[in-house]
Amino acid sequence: MSFYTEVLQKDPRFNSPSACHDLNMLEPGFRSDIILFINEAKAMGHTLVPVETYRSTQRQQMFYAKHLTKLRNVGVHHFGLACDLALMDGGHYQPDRQDYMFFLELAQKHHMISGIDWGTPHQHHTFHDYDHVQRIKVSDQAKLFAGEWYPESDYNPWA
Repeated sequence: MSFYTEVLQKDPRFNSPSACHDLNMLEPGFRSDIILFINEAKAMGHTLVPVETYRSTQRQQMFYAKHLTKLRNVGVHHFGLACDLALMDGGHYQPDRQDYMFFLELAQKHHMISGIDWGTPHQHHTFHDYDHVQRIKVSDQAKLFAGEWYPESDYNPWA
């Protein structure tokens, strides 16, 4: 039993092609860390708004068709283990990638992987997702997607 099978699969939004920004669709341990992340960013002078938490397979396929993701069928969002956070300035979205660099430090501090460097800062990355954080290492994604593993609430990808 996991948050995925007990909560997400039973939620009416499980197959919705619409964006979901409900923090309750995040695994509880990850949700707590996201709230801490948002609050600490606020204390640093950064306002963050969750723009996507859970993502259905249908929405993932739509993103894939538009070349917005490299994953066709599912991604970490589908399991309640990823969140995209928009940086806001005066109520307006701030798209400048350099403004997101504080994500790197906060992500590691709060047991997350940033889409800026995917938890491997010394490797070359061809894809950067600046507003994205996730609970698991990229190397663990295959077993998550295959249904072989789901992290415990206290899982730390940096441990």
